[in-house]
Amino acid sequence: MIRHALLLAALMAVTGPAVITGQGENYPITVIPPAKGPFTFAPGYQTPWDKVEILIKEKLAPNLYVLHGSDSLDTAHPDGSGGRALVLFGPDGVLMVDSQNRQVAEKTLKALRSFTDGPIRIMVNTHVHSDHTGGNSFFAKQGALIYSQENLRNEMLRPPSRGGAAPAIDMAAIPVATYAFNPATIGEPAVTFYMNGETVDFIPMMPSHTAGDTIVRFRKADAIYIEDFYRNFGYPFADQANGGSLRGMVEATDLIARLAGPGTTLVPGHGTLIKKDDLLPYRAMVVDILDRVKMLRDQGKTLREVLALNLTAPYDAKTLGDTQQSKDRFITEAYDEVNGLPSIVDGKRAMPVH
Repeated sequence: MIRHALLLAALMAVTGPAVITGQGENYPITVIPPAKGPFTFAPGYQTPWDKVEILIKEKLAPNLYVLHGSDSLDTAHPDGSGGRALVLFGPDGVLMVDSQNRQVAEKTLKALRSFTDGPIRIMVNTHVHSDHTGGNSFFAKQGALIYSQENLRNEMLRPPSRGGAAPAIDMAAIPVATYAFNPATIGEPAVTFYMNGETVDFIPMMPSHTAGDTIVRFRKADAIYIEDFYRNFGYPFADQANGGSLRGMVEATDLIARLAGPGTTLVPGHGTLIKKDDLLPYRAMVVDILDRVKMLRDQGKTLREVLALNLTAPYDAKTLGDTQQSKDRFITEAYDEVNGLPSIVDGKRAMPVH
């Protein structure tokens, strides 16, 4: 495991004063809550990226803000477009967590520049999905050095083919500083930054949402960005093709429960801010669905038969964004997983096609 303890102020001079606001307020502050829906989109609807705005949605500390997109516009994430991006700012410059969608990179920068003009120095990617890494190339050109798990880098270097052709790779978007998950040191940071009066830990996770997950802990703010292995908008999504697993998501919730205190703010990539006790019903649901699907598969039930049983019904009333697609994806993942998942190779799995 690589371990860094860097004081960025010693590396280069700040090119301009950073603006810090909100002193004396009680944190976290939800400035704009995620939309709850229900959401409907006409057939053939395409996300109008020109209409999506990037806004300050939450403030986790006087110098730690959350940027997130408009609601009701993005078909993939109607509660708030894209994934949350966090910005730590101050005299040592800017540290970002994730880069939002490629289509709104300039708008993400504009939102960031509304509260700081400090140089963008560090970015960490929490997982491979484009709503968290799409703006990488843009922000690398602004000066960000991009960190990630080694598996995430491998995932980005081997994107799925489209129409039989391998897509072009923009090397500017690929993380250049990597670390690995080590089961022997689970929960320990691979990288630590001392920056802007904050201590920031990059903690590599076991394969859960993907094979390359990282959570980011801000010790002074008492906040942890837990990315997408937990969500309270829609049903759980373990990206098994990119190395994720539902059982890994259970392990991830257990780890967060150990790392977080009773007052720690947990920041999912989607949905609302939570505390550690909010993980308990989520964990119980995943375990319940896995157990029930295993029993049914052991009885010889086909995937179609299992889907027809509507196993999520007990949870639907309390799950925002519980679309049929979200339900079916969750049950299909459970059906594949209880039969045993293929091995991870370079952050990926060869999953069955349904």
